[in-house]
Amino acid sequence: MNTKEQLYKIKEASRKMPLLSAKKINDILFSLSRAIQDSYSDILLANQKDLDRMSFHDPKYDRLLLDQERIIAIANDIENVAKLESPLGRKISEKTLENGLLIEKISVALGIVGVIYEARPNVTLDVFALCLKSGNVCVLKGGSDAIHSNQAIVKVIKECLINENIDPEIIQLLPADRTAANELMNAQGIVDVLIPRGSQNLINSVRENSKIPVIETGAGIVHTYFDKDGELEKAINIIYNAKTRRVSVCNALDCLIIHKDRLKDLTALVNKLQIKNVEVYADQVSYEILKESYPEQLLHPANDESYGTEYLSHKMSIKTVNDFEEALNHIYQYSSKHSEAIISENKDTINTFYSMVDAAAIYSNTSTAFTDGAQFGLGAEIGISTQKLHARGPMALEELCSYKWIITGNGQIRD
Repeated sequence: MNTKEQLYKIKEASRKMPLLSAKKINDILFSLSRAIQDSYSDILLANQKDLDRMSFHDPKYDRLLLDQERIIAIANDIENVAKLESPLGRKISEKTLENGLLIEKISVALGIVGVIYEARPNVTLDVFALCLKSGNVCVLKGGSDAIHSNQAIVKVIKECLINENIDPEIIQLLPADRTAANELMNAQGIVDVLIPRGSQNLINSVRENSKIPVIETGAGIVHTYFDKDGELEKAINIIYNAKTRRVSVCNALDCLIIHKDRLKDLTALVNKLQIKNVEVYADQVSYEILKESYPEQLLHPANDESYGTEYLSHKMSIKTVNDFEEALNHIYQYSSKHSEAIISENKDTINTFYSMVDAAAIYSNTSTAFTDGAQFGLGAEIGISTQKLHARGPMALEELCSYKWIITGNGQIRD
């Protein structure tokens, strides 16, 4: 089946989606959760084929990797989605006009959702679960790095749908090549919205070439500012977690900003990072301090490219600032508007940070690793939107819905 045929099939299959009850959707999701766990050995075998083609040192390796623990976690996320309240048919507003017309604003599915993504096979399940729960169908264009993993996962999904007497064509996995991506980006009249997930290059390419409306899930260039009023012990653990929990994800710390009055604490602040072999690109002031304690092979002088970079690896930059205003300016210049954090005990400073920083998620005294749909209680996520139209931050069920107007009359006509 070629890409055009797949797109035609999903358009036909999408017509019956509004007939699925909330109970039936939940039954499918619970069934899928069990099926994924029952099929974990087949999925892991397919995943290993993909891993064998990638260097262990490639930052994408961790994103690509599946193991039994991760599969169980994904299956649990599917169940969490099933347990959430359906976003469909929600009455957003209601009013009766003077002429007696009842006007209601009701939430509905977006329709056919296309997702282009790279080496993250968990996205395949997250997207399907969220789309099904919100009444959407999905066209998936995964990267070649994860082709075997994605095929194995979609096989389980389609088998589950067949067992539940649901048309398996409500999910389509396109070939992992550029031709398929181009056809998807030009599928006007079929696909309602396109969501890219991956590198900044991928996102830019989709935004520039798609003829379908795009919701950007932007790169995460993430900063944490250690204020002059910050608590050191909190900061040590927060920075270590934000940088090293999973370095290949978009909410990982890229740049530590430190107030000059706290440079005496810098060694203690970053010393723990060497456990995970984090390479530090330090500005001149912080470099002079760290060269006495941080491993020489892991410490480098920062340059212009050290800032405004999403590392997605065991790398991090440090910027020293003279005051809070300079910290805000640095974030303003280099932020990708994804996740930003401040560590401070000064409530006025924190509130100003909340007000002045323009990002989808803004934190105080905690790790940016929490920018995640599941962590936000959304069940899962289809991506982290860094734009402001329609959706911002972790996108889940509500963001996969639009609305329509329902007008009920009793013979009224317009003058």
